[in-house]
Amino acid sequence: MHKSVLLEECIENLNLKDDSVIVDCTLGYGGHSSEILKKINRGFLYAFDQDKDAIKYSLERLKKINNNFEIINTNFVNLEKEIKKRVAEVDGILYDLGVSSPQLDIDERGFSFHNDAKLDMRMDKENKLSAYEIVNNYSKQELSNILYKYGEEKYASSIANGIVKERSKKTIETTLELAEIIKNSVPAKYRREKHPARKSFQAIRIEVNKELDVFESSLKQALNLIKVHGRICVITFHSLEDRICKNIFKEVSTLDPNLKKLPIIPEELKPKYKIIGSIKPKTTELDYNNRARSAKLRIIERVR
Repeated sequence: MHKSVLLEECIENLNLKDDSVIVDCTLGYGGHSSEILKKINRGFLYAFDQDKDAIKYSLERLKKINNNFEIINTNFVNLEKEIKKRVAEVDGILYDLGVSSPQLDIDERGFSFHNDAKLDMRMDKENKLSAYEIVNNYSKQELSNILYKYGEEKYASSIANGIVKERSKKTIETTLELAEIIKNSVPAKYRREKHPARKSFQAIRIEVNKELDVFESSLKQALNLIKVHGRICVITFHSLEDRICKNIFKEVSTLDPNLKKLPIIPEELKPKYKIIGSIKPKTTELDYNNRARSAKLRIIERVR
């Protein structure tokens, strides 16, 4: 079963109170949500997910704790619109941007390069765009661009070339077929370092689900929903997500340089947010949860 990354650190940094209203933007299989729910007996939890399998599982899990929650079955890009229908502001918002273990482990979801499955990678199964469409229909240049941009893959061009060459003979149908093409498109030394398909699969998954655009939009919305003394906690798993989070947090917590010369800075011109810090998993967590190794938690608080 999926192990929630940085669970204790999230719970601690959300500053939960008995009556807190919290949003979990990434419900998944309910790891963080269930711990939050246990601590807000008089509060309320709103949890977002677009994956119906995850929702079904989490609904049962959360009902065993209490009924102070609502699961909102949509992408968290709709965060502000959905929350404003229900409440004006909230005490805390959490993002855990990792793909949950069950999504990786259920073969037919097509996320993993270790198991054979139809190329898919959609977090929302109703999404029209899947990995199959990208691999078989994107131009060589488009493929190379997404592998380089979202996977930070240094052999992006060579892999794109390999994909286009193979699909001209026959359609690429499965994850293992794609993984094999990638393997054959990179130098032998690179194959020995880490699985050569890892970065490419990440890049295709990000493209399928438009993950970076969606996250950036949602995080900006989250800042508008937080009460004074409320916090946002974001767990990222790769440098691109982390950079977006870091930049947005920095932007909203930094005083305008033009104001620094003023003898007294008016209250309304001071930054509304303060960065609390960033945390990496403890060694003890890495010992039992290998998927936590690239995780980082960033925390920001609304101060005025």
